[in-house]
Amino acid sequence: MNAAEKNTFIISSYIASPLEATYEYLCRLENLGEWTLYSRMREQVDESTWRGSSSGYQADLYYHIRKTEGLPFRGIEWHCGIEYGKYFQVYPVFLFPPDYLEPGSDEEGVYFHWVSFADPRRCRPMFMEGIQTVHTSECRSLKGALERRAGRTEAARGRYRIETVTIFVDAPVELGAAYLSDVRNAKEWAHLLRAPGDVAPEAGDFLDEYGQRVRAAFRAHALDRYYMIEHDYAYPDHGGFMQRSPALLIPCSYAFNDPSAAGFILHRITFWRTDEAPRRGRLLLEDYGAESMNIKRFLEAQAGNFASFERGWSYIPR
Repeated sequence: MNAAEKNTFIISSYIASPLEATYEYLCRLENLGEWTLYSRMREQVDESTWRGSSSGYQADLYYHIRKTEGLPFRGIEWHCGIEYGKYFQVYPVFLFPPDYLEPGSDEEGVYFHWVSFADPRRCRPMFMEGIQTVHTSECRSLKGALERRAGRTEAARGRYRIETVTIFVDAPVELGAAYLSDVRNAKEWAHLLRAPGDVAPEAGDFLDEYGQRVRAAFRAHALDRYYMIEHDYAYPDHGGFMQRSPALLIPCSYAFNDPSAAGFILHRITFWRTDEAPRRGRLLLEDYGAESMNIKRFLEAQAGNFASFERGWSYIPR
């Protein structure tokens, strides 16, 4: 089960559709009418914005799309709001090709990952209580629409599943990005790894809890409004096995469209084989959850916010 920050909602699925075809389909807002519960585009306002009906409100919304550049995989953002140009919902979407999850993979298709944020001060109870149910069903509908276009007549099953750990960190996002992009800091927060020698900022050698060699390499991507940091762990003595866990760091001020919102949401994405239990690397989602608690504690201490940790995993408006 995903470890969840209560204002963040996560949906993922394997879709047996080519990456570029999937990306192009998702970039066309008018396609929302084919697979969503009741988001029907009625009027195009500009090149990247439509006005249409909504399943979560008894009112029309403006829908807006932004393309996310600078990542080794495809990304977009859906935005919506009651007023044109004022978007209080942000939905980052990432499309992972199978050979990103498993370098050298011959699997076709794409792994779709949809992140939704809901401002607890603004969103109505129906939206907060219904978003996970609706987005889960819509994701299944999206999978069907794309796989049908690819010539399939039944749902395809992927080799992996995506699970996530999401936590609120009451510290500046720039501090978090600098901390999590430096491999040397893994000696502090990654409790299952130990470094037998010196470690460089970009990469370093560790030993895991069984004494197996691990090569850690981190890469940071500074995007328009947030950060994505890739955490790769390679096992050189085990056929080049690699465990990847990219991390999204998004300021609460952007996620909730609230300039007064402090801190950021740390969203860690993990990939797990569906046909076998893991034998090396992090073996449980709870391993990532424990690390995230460590990260939260250390970063909030660095920011001088010592009282934030005991309030729990989730963002609470001040």
